[in-house]
Amino acid sequence: MRTLWRIIAGLFRWGWRVLNFIREFILNLFLIVLILAGVGIWLQVSGSGSSEPVQQGALKVDLTGVLVDKPSVSNRLSRIGRQLLGTSSDRLQENSLFDVVDAIRQAKSDKNITGIVLDLRDFAGGDQPSLQYVGKALREFRDSGKPVYAIGDSYSQAQYYLASYANKVYLSPQGTVDLHGFATNGLYYKTLLDKLKVNSHVFRVGTYKSAVEPFLRDDMSPEARDADSRWIGQLWQNYLNTVSANRQITPEQLFPGAAGIISGLQAVQGDTAKYALNNKLVDALDSRASADQELIKTFGWDKQNNDYRNVSIYDYTVKQPTQQDGNIAVVMASGAIMDGEETAGNVGGDTTAAQIRDARLDPKIKAIILRVNSPGGSVTASEAIREELAAAHAAGKPVVVSMGGMAASGGYWISTPADYIVANPSTLTGSIGIFGVINTVENSLSTIGVHTDGVATSPLADVATTKALPTEVQQLMQLTIENGYRNFVGLVAASRHKTPEQINEIAQGHVWTGSDAKANGLVDALGDFDDAVSKAAELAKITTPQLSWYQDDPGMLDLLLNQMSASASAIMPEALKVWLPAPMLDVMSAMKKQPGLFDNLNDPQNRYAFCLNCGQVK
Repeated sequence: MRTLWRIIAGLFRWGWRVLNFIREFILNLFLIVLILAGVGIWLQVSGSGSSEPVQQGALKVDLTGVLVDKPSVSNRLSRIGRQLLGTSSDRLQENSLFDVVDAIRQAKSDKNITGIVLDLRDFAGGDQPSLQYVGKALREFRDSGKPVYAIGDSYSQAQYYLASYANKVYLSPQGTVDLHGFATNGLYYKTLLDKLKVNSHVFRVGTYKSAVEPFLRDDMSPEARDADSRWIGQLWQNYLNTVSANRQITPEQLFPGAAGIISGLQAVQGDTAKYALNNKLVDALDSRASADQELIKTFGWDKQNNDYRNVSIYDYTVKQPTQQDGNIAVVMASGAIMDGEETAGNVGGDTTAAQIRDARLDPKIKAIILRVNSPGGSVTASEAIREELAAAHAAGKPVVVSMGGMAASGGYWISTPADYIVANPSTLTGSIGIFGVINTVENSLSTIGVHTDGVATSPLADVATTKALPTEVQQLMQLTIENGYRNFVGLVAASRHKTPEQINEIAQGHVWTGSDAKANGLVDALGDFDDAVSKAAELAKITTPQLSWYQDDPGMLDLLLNQMSASASAIMPEALKVWLPAPMLDVMSAMKKQPGLFDNLNDPQNRYAFCLNCGQVK
């Protein structure tokens, strides 16, 4: 028996040593990879200023993913990550709007770039102001005398928006130009919450503050439907006007409505490509091989890559001015506004306020541009940003707000100290309202025999998600929300030189397009980021504006972790999808795309100025 135990103990010791060896081997291997990657990144960054000259040919704008104001990972780090670490995709999934525009504008005067090819098959889109800003750069490129070509098997609405700026648009003989209009669709949870016996305590001010409706209803309220119908109709009309002008056709010819499209397709026996050609949506029906032959004739043949001569926009090095010479600070507020430090895709109240403070205290900075592309979020975080921007204004530094696709609710709150506000006609702004949500699950727990009880010195202290919300707390919350709304209206009234009563008429959570906001006095001018820069230079009396971008780029460790996370996420969802029914996948996808409900509610007072439906256009 003793011999048997010795054998078992020996096996256990040897097994333990093997496990330790494997653990140490994996950790050491990971450390070696980390060191090598770090050295490689350092060499790439240190040598990034000396790039080989681009061969003469086309700039291929082969965007993959979406256009955003501020990518989660900087473009330079992402490029290095692709080269050193490898990812499931060799292209960025988030593209900096300003980097794309800078590349196109540099190519305009680059003697080695003789044209642009828009290869948009993997482009997922962006908000309309972003697309219009890229389109402006493409128009400038065309006006310089260099041609722009668009090639595609098919075009989505976002892809076709950019393609319409081309001199010539190619479409596959089996392709389509998918124009269908805009729509918003959100999930509503009232019945689900009732079945789960979850009590949603909602406190709000504003007839049109529809961000809380998913908790209260199973459908959209008539007020929200009327308001959303107005701005989404304006966005679609702006789309049609821009694209039809680019194609030199009428908006009605571009999109004759569902009946007109069906009638046109019936005339060509359902041939979507021929329909597009007949209605002048495209200039030629050519296969990809045939289109390539045309591009080879124009740009020449690259023997090394067996392709027409081109350089991808991802490999095209853009010369950036030194930050030390900057005299106008650009602070980005891109994403939902959260309390605390910045996280990927969100605005951190503390982080953004600190950036504005740094710009305010820097004697070289003469003006500040706050670029806002946000549906809002935490009132506490929004106020922290607003206070710091007001301090910069009080210090004598002109403040100009440049609104992107969204500057609504909290996004407008942080804009109020500006000397001047510039919005795109398609910007979604306003949504001046406030709400609070507290969910409790005491009834859910009681159904399974779980109850909560205790003592408290005051009803205000007796707050827990597992207990009914005391009446006194509900009254306190409503008073706080109403006070927050009055403060919001007061800030807007003071900044726009109107009375609170005048602002209240256009507030109530109502969402406005930039055009309507200009008519209502909520913004000063319609334009883009370039107009904001010009205005900041004018106010600060700067003859040669130089931008200094205030943003925290992730470090080397962040890059490595992001690459590992991306690799894992590329594998795991496919494995999990096998076990989930298709309807469940659709619901999960819709819930993930509906912002603000699950991952952005961290205000310490449970108060939010958030426009939920602003980010649901597709």
